[in-house]
Amino acid sequence: MPAASPFAIADGLPVQDVLPDLCAALARTPVEGQPASAILVAPPGAGKTTTVPPVLAAAPWRGEADRIIMLEPRRLAARAAATRIASLMGEELGGFVGFRTRLESVVSERTRIEVLTEGLFLRRLLGDPMLENVACVIIDEVHERSLDADLALAFCLDLQRTLRPDLRLVAMSATAETERLAALMNAPVLTSEGRMYPLTVQHAKRDIPHLRDLPAVTAAGVRQALAETEGDILVFLPGTGEIRRTAQLLEDCRATVLPLHGELSPAEQALVLRPGPQGQRRVILSTSIAETSLTVPGVRVVVDCGFRRAPRFDAGAGLSRLETLRISRAAARQRAGRAGREAPGTAFCLWTTATERGLPQHDRPEILEADLSDFVLATALWADTVGQSDTPLPLPDQPSGSAIAAARELLIMLGALDEDGVITPHGRDMAALGTHPRLAAMMLAARTAEEAAMAADLAALLEERDPLRPRAAGRGGPPPIPPSDISLRLDLIAGGDHPEADRGALARIRQAASRFRLRLGLRARQQVGGDPAALIAAGFPDRIALSRGEAGTFRLSNGSNARLRRDDGLAEKKLLAVAGLHLRTSAEIRLAAPLDLNALPPALLDRTKEQVETSLDPVSGNILARRRTRIGCLVLRDLTEKVQAGNAASLLLAQAKAAPDTTLDWPDAARQLQARVELARALPDGVGVGEEWPDFTTPALAARMDDWLAPSLEGLTSLADLRGLDLTTLLKNHLGYTLNAWLDKNLPTALSFPGGKASVDYTQPVPVASARAQVFYGTEDTPKLAGGRVPLRLALLSPAGRPQAITADLAGFWKGGWADMRRDMRGRYPRHEWPENPALNPATPRKPAR
Repeated sequence: MPAASPFAIADGLPVQDVLPDLCAALARTPVEGQPASAILVAPPGAGKTTTVPPVLAAAPWRGEADRIIMLEPRRLAARAAATRIASLMGEELGGFVGFRTRLESVVSERTRIEVLTEGLFLRRLLGDPMLENVACVIIDEVHERSLDADLALAFCLDLQRTLRPDLRLVAMSATAETERLAALMNAPVLTSEGRMYPLTVQHAKRDIPHLRDLPAVTAAGVRQALAETEGDILVFLPGTGEIRRTAQLLEDCRATVLPLHGELSPAEQALVLRPGPQGQRRVILSTSIAETSLTVPGVRVVVDCGFRRAPRFDAGAGLSRLETLRISRAAARQRAGRAGREAPGTAFCLWTTATERGLPQHDRPEILEADLSDFVLATALWADTVGQSDTPLPLPDQPSGSAIAAARELLIMLGALDEDGVITPHGRDMAALGTHPRLAAMMLAARTAEEAAMAADLAALLEERDPLRPRAAGRGGPPPIPPSDISLRLDLIAGGDHPEADRGALARIRQAASRFRLRLGLRARQQVGGDPAALIAAGFPDRIALSRGEAGTFRLSNGSNARLRRDDGLAEKKLLAVAGLHLRTSAEIRLAAPLDLNALPPALLDRTKEQVETSLDPVSGNILARRRTRIGCLVLRDLTEKVQAGNAASLLLAQAKAAPDTTLDWPDAARQLQARVELARALPDGVGVGEEWPDFTTPALAARMDDWLAPSLEGLTSLADLRGLDLTTLLKNHLGYTLNAWLDKNLPTALSFPGGKASVDYTQPVPVASARAQVFYGTEDTPKLAGGRVPLRLALLSPAGRPQAITADLAGFWKGGWADMRRDMRGRYPRHEWPENPALNPATPRKPAR
């Protein structure tokens, strides 16, 4: 490091007043419960980003080979911060001061101050949890509460309290709301007031009526600012699409219009971050990247549309999507303050004062809104690496249980976690690739070098923006939607051409693809080969799309629906592997590849389930068997096959249980047996057989069909077979010998009389023995059942079998009602005997006719 005092770098900057206190806080020897940490609060422009790392790099507690690491939330901010620090120290970038982002690495063995993006630091931390040769970690812009920053802070705090108590930790924030952070870090809060020139804030008289009007209203605000103010103008817009459309509307303004966002090349970014030509006003159209991370020189005016783009997780669809949201009041103050950093300024806020009062105080932390699959995989790897702990990670906000559950379900589906949530060897390999788990699973599914090269291209494509994403079609016109076939993008990555291709996006994709190829151990020019759909299916098994019959309508394996434009080349395909969805009122397929239903890739076959499903045809009564191949909610194949006896038996049994009265054939003998058993159960003093009578009602028998019916169903394949069973015999077997014997003796199905036998109907409230009147001749009184405990009624029938009288007192009937019946019967049936006193005159047995 240069010999000059590092404090000289801060000369004239507001942050210089707190630097001695910061050094003192970090100089103390760490003890248990009192780590050497600090929180530095300073507004944008105070100089904290460019001065704190050099000052700490000169601290005596930093070993000669140890590094100071500073985290920045964005690639552009990391590059700009490292460039500025190196310039202030009189160093070449890549020497004492260097930086790393996902796409660039400018470091050397001499580097001692290293600026990293938050995501890249997490990869390093998970690979080297001890942070060897790292003396201090600075988390810049911690107030933005990105998911990566929250997780980096939690891991560093966990490391401090377990393995590295000597690790220094500094959190730098642009806002003063640090109470929770101070308690979490057990650290002092050091505040630099900064320097703020007078600022005039003007609110619009009307709100922007609709998001589609945002570019036009913003352009009008810029024209007003150009007419009423002096100096460069910094304009805040949600994203690159709004920047592009606003720039088109300002093509004829008397100023140089420049974009500022993370997709610009280093040269384009440098053009914005240095002062403009003397006498030439500039209009900088920026995303929220210029809110706190960067200082744009020459700005005297801010025009703020009041919106930002932020990721939001849709738990129902299982997808994250960028939504355009209102900013918070804290963000509005940060943006407006950019106009008063170098001189008195003006801020034009394109919303009303009434809307201002309704803005939330702060932006929602990303951990409460975003897809947490990366987060869950990282925490599982951290727990496996440093050892499980009963103490939860020290996070500023704990994520919701439903979001954690959804992320864990996805990781289990991808094979990254086991059912207990413990990371698997496959999950460790996925984490090592340093990208979203879906993309990591896709790359690890490659079986050849050619497939791995294609997977690297696909991962880079999906990680960056679509180079054929919809572009503006002119004022008022809807943006044309490019074809969804992902092969078109792969051709572009390989060097193809397309008039609508985004050259900048393609350059970044190719750079990212080279990086992924390096991680996969491939040559930079490795030939690409294989089926993109097979690789997509490995990372997106919940997004397999099956046609619903109508062109462009699909059902996804996760249960939701998606659609394609009818004129899309993939709209008529039967099966797709979907890599890109756009959620509006419904899910629109933006990136996909066709799958061959008859040649499913191994990654997909491993997740399919084959089931033979049987069903009962209510018309024919036959059992139908279908072999279905499923993935998630989709049926990929549906074939009819011969019914297996075991499958048919279980279905017949289920049908019999569900509707026993209509499914089974209940002969009168079976119903009589049920009634006899229930009558025996109802006897008040029991029957004295030494066994308990079972419940023979139909619902009770249905509940016990596994015992008495199921063994007889083997080999049956239809309802007709089921109805052909001898139900009476099955029920008797279920009753057992002893109870059957008691029934036959005490509650017989028929009774003997002098003139023959009379069958007994036990389904009546009082059992009834029915026979022709002649059967009862010679019987003086009504008999009883079960040893006299069960009364009986007698039904006297005509020779034609029609009931003529029913009596419970046969002796009284012979003396009274019989005379009327005898008179009627003698006239109608003269050839039969009709004695005056049947009790004393048994009927003469009739001789059979010759």
